[in-house]
Amino acid sequence: MVGRASHNPPDYNGIKIKTDFGGSADKNITEGIEKLIGKSPVQKKSSSSGLTTVNLNEKYIAFLKKYLRLDRIKQAPYHILVDSMHGTGARHIEEILSGGKIKVTTIRSERDVTFEGVSPEPIPKNIARSVELMKKGGFDLCIVTDGDSDRVGAIRPGGEFISPGILLSLIMIHFVEDLKRKGSVVTTISNTVLIYKVARKLGLKIHETPIGFKYICEIMRRENVLIGGEESGGIGFQDYLYERDGLLSGLLVMEMMAMRGQSFEEILSGVEKEFGKLYYVRSDVNYPNELKAKLFETLSQHPPKELENQKIKDIKSRDGMKFILEDDSWLLFRLSGTEPILRIYSEATSQALAEALVKGGKELAFGLALQK
Repeated sequence: MVGRASHNPPDYNGIKIKTDFGGSADKNITEGIEKLIGKSPVQKKSSSSGLTTVNLNEKYIAFLKKYLRLDRIKQAPYHILVDSMHGTGARHIEEILSGGKIKVTTIRSERDVTFEGVSPEPIPKNIARSVELMKKGGFDLCIVTDGDSDRVGAIRPGGEFISPGILLSLIMIHFVEDLKRKGSVVTTISNTVLIYKVARKLGLKIHETPIGFKYICEIMRRENVLIGGEESGGIGFQDYLYERDGLLSGLLVMEMMAMRGQSFEEILSGVEKEFGKLYYVRSDVNYPNELKAKLFETLSQHPPKELENQKIKDIKSRDGMKFILEDDSWLLFRLSGTEPILRIYSEATSQALAEALVKGGKELAFGLALQK
């Protein structure tokens, strides 16, 4: 099975290969397919040549209803805002939860192949309308899904964006404490420290992988994984396909609220009080091809000894270069796997420090251009 990538610019879009087990194809499969490129002429078929389409929505919705404690969610007195970003999420959450006390308001549910000219990725710069609605009040939570609904983001009352890693941490707590599930946790190197803190408290084994859900999928296929996810919004779950699901992610957060009888703000504030509040910043910058190798060679051979007046206690180079500070704040440099850009990530105990780390990272990266 194949499907188009969801939010990359057209010039860097392509084909995603999905396997018979429902997850992303591994390296062996993709390399085998790549070897076939150009071996035979492309065959074209018209839409009238026997091709058919199948609507899988009914089976998918039926599965979600079985997976969730739907009655509990529907009877919870919350008002949820859903931003579908003109993607396949449409009004599915609103329709699934209709007929109960919970109220769901959906925006950007209409199909728009241009996505209003905005990349359908659930990150702060693309969801200004939802942020403004949450600032005005009246909603307990906003769930945002991307173009093909496999990624998720959230906005708390007051308009603060909540990263997918935090949502993963909340669902992990829900699985263990409310549903008594057991299993390990998988996360990518760019994800929040909160995942590690929560996993340690719950006594869960944790795997760290390079960025890309295919790496998470590999571990999910070979052992009992409770939950796994990446910072860009894709989260996968136990007893499901080895794949991400943004709608299910959002519904599980609502299920946690309903089963605990708490608002999203109460749950999140409790977690922040216990583990500390963390601030996440990511910046994607165009970066000259001729400097890419030099940047990572310099970072590897001559790494900085401190950042923002803190000593570096650990360096990871499994996927990019990640510098971890004494208070567990961190800075990560990584090249995009699909576009000619450099991604610079940080997480810190204050917004100012997170932004300063990214700013310093940009200065370091572009400072190489000034060197002879």
